[in-house]
Amino acid sequence: MIKIAIASDHAGFELKSKLRDYLKDKGYSVTDLGTDSDKSVDYPEYANKLCSYLLKGECEKGVLICGTGLGMSIAANRHKGIRAALCTIPEYAKLSREHNNANVLCLGARFIPFEQATVILDTFLSTDFEGDRHQRRVDLLDK
Repeated sequence: MIKIAIASDHAGFELKSKLRDYLKDKGYSVTDLGTDSDKSVDYPEYANKLCSYLLKGECEKGVLICGTGLGMSIAANRHKGIRAALCTIPEYAKLSREHNNANVLCLGARFIPFEQATVILDTFLSTDFEGDRHQRRVDLLDK
């Protein structure tokens, strides 16, 4: 089973908690990197924490959640080797994996209800990278 790390800021705390439990119920190994409440925090700290965790090989995929998903995706993509995708529909999650080999899923808690988030998350985790012509493009990201 895939090892997953999950983190959020205060705006994503409730959705993060629900998705963490959802993943654990499905049998995934999940590490919750915070935040631990809806008290205001700075999203880059949690994005950086998750990205460091992933880049050290402590997990295979990450999930970051803030109010819109935008801040988390911007912060995460500043790390070489991280390919964070803000996904609002399952098709984005599928293509982010197939074509971009995304390793971090970003979600906007203020815009995506839990039920939709689970479909997006399941799609992200169950879709493989196609490689081939896409590998060349992914390699260019870290140059």
